[in-house]
Amino acid sequence: MTTQNFLQIVLYLVVLLALVKPLGTYMARIYQDEPAGLNRWLAGFEKLLYRWCSVDVKQDMRWTQYALAVLVFNLLGLLVVYALQRCQAVLPLNPQNLPAINPDSAFNTAVSFATNTNWQGYSGETTMSYFTQMLGLSVQNFLSAATGMAVLVALTRSFIRRNSNGIGNFWVDMTRSTLYILLPLSLLLAVLLVGQGVVQTTNPYQNVTLIEAVSYDQPKLDANGQAVMDVTGKPATETIETKQQTLALGPAAAQIAIKQLGTNGGGFFNVNSAHPFENPTPLSNFLEMLAILLIPASLCYSFGVMVGDTRQGWVILAAMTLIFTALVFVAVSAEQSGNPLLKVDQIASESQAGGNMEGKETRFGIVNSALWAVATTAASNGSVNAMHDSFTPIGGLVPMFLMQLGEVIYGGVGSGLYGMIVFAIVAVFLAGLMIGRTPEYLGKKIEAFEMKMAAIIILVPPLMVLGGTALALMLEVGKVGVLNNGAHGFSEVLYAFSSAGNNNGSAFAGLSANTPFYNFLLGLIMLFSRYWLMIPVLAIAGSLASKKIVPVGLGTLPTHTPLFAVLLMITVIMVGALTFIPALALGPIVEHLQMTQQVMP
Repeated sequence: MTTQNFLQIVLYLVVLLALVKPLGTYMARIYQDEPAGLNRWLAGFEKLLYRWCSVDVKQDMRWTQYALAVLVFNLLGLLVVYALQRCQAVLPLNPQNLPAINPDSAFNTAVSFATNTNWQGYSGETTMSYFTQMLGLSVQNFLSAATGMAVLVALTRSFIRRNSNGIGNFWVDMTRSTLYILLPLSLLLAVLLVGQGVVQTTNPYQNVTLIEAVSYDQPKLDANGQAVMDVTGKPATETIETKQQTLALGPAAAQIAIKQLGTNGGGFFNVNSAHPFENPTPLSNFLEMLAILLIPASLCYSFGVMVGDTRQGWVILAAMTLIFTALVFVAVSAEQSGNPLLKVDQIASESQAGGNMEGKETRFGIVNSALWAVATTAASNGSVNAMHDSFTPIGGLVPMFLMQLGEVIYGGVGSGLYGMIVFAIVAVFLAGLMIGRTPEYLGKKIEAFEMKMAAIIILVPPLMVLGGTALALMLEVGKVGVLNNGAHGFSEVLYAFSSAGNNNGSAFAGLSANTPFYNFLLGLIMLFSRYWLMIPVLAIAGSLASKKIVPVGLGTLPTHTPLFAVLLMITVIMVGALTFIPALALGPIVEHLQMTQQVMP
């Protein structure tokens, strides 16, 4: 690794960590209803919103009421997005006259955006109207992110309350997350992105004349629009020559800002943040990549402030950052090493000097492509600026393994931190077993109920990922969508279900997933993986809030020390490794061994 490449990674981490304390302090003040500027200037508007919606801000919800509010609100959002897709042909702001989305794809997309997954089985510029993108997808980017932040705040409150039946008010927590955090940050980022050349318009797509005519092959269709087969039974193609290109436009900058800040992912255009209209310059690339981890990292400090001990937040952030940094260097090193098979094929040795550039944008290069891949899968973001399917086997293993860790290395806004807090609860429980003492975390005893809920939270995503992968590879309807054979084809399926089962949304590619089978199966997995984690988290919050605070004693395990950060990292990695290493051994690990074996003398 060159000095320049090393400095790019260091610069990213330094800027990210430098912003943690100021933003984390601001968010803590918002949730604690302390003066923070915006919450005083817009206090009247906030109260008006509650009045319009008949929300009693003084209501302190039990965890069951809080969970019901989360489920009902998200269900309504899902239904609205589904309806917009099914009716978009007759709705305004559709200059390309795009037709309605078919039911299975509409279901998958509605679930995907309601659950903060943003998995996309479609091409945005040829499928979604401006109206659907703005009113449906962009709005859900805000609301799904705010839901995760609200659940985190409820869990955080449970550590500072004693003998309480309530954990807060979902409607207040969600409103403040949206109004004072997500909206202003998104507005600022959108303006910066527009300044870099990201498109923001409702004008129709533009046709431009090419300097040279371009020829390409496309499937040949009959009069009924069905594919024509050749004599061998394969789809026939025909050569088309064109002198024009259609440039897809749209109100992209606003959606891109919240898709990154809300760890939503989901591209306005098909190739996501590799598209020059979504991510035109190295500076826009840096800003978008920074936005992915900004709120999840800062919430760690907010957590420390709210529980009255900032050291607790720094320890969790340190554990996340150490794992993240180590995997960044693994991914970058793997991609810079290139493909050893190129030497076997006697391709010019100079091609190895640049490493593996397949599937990457020359505007960003290997380091920024690998760094983005690690950041987007460390957070449950899912946006991409390179083709993960073209990474080396080890380079592709890193983002896959990050998702399989449970999206707790920064993770989604809110969801990542409450997932890591659950791992912290498991860590203190394991430590308590070692010394024969009832474990405690932040003054609350961790007992059987909390551990049962933690077990559900940890086991549901692997069940969804491994069960879904097995089902897809057992059934013919699942296997026909796999476009590659062997270990790489297995990796493509495993990656898809890892992405859906951990609410990430990124795609390895190489899998024809926009079919009724994959749309419904992945949609169901996204639903289970979002809400069967949220509900147990809220159950833990309700249980902890009802307990008294236990004074620190001689047998209390300090959870603000480097030793606990190490214990937390070991817990996260061991759970992920024991669960997924056998599956990874069938995919990227064996593919790496096959690749290196071919170059051995």
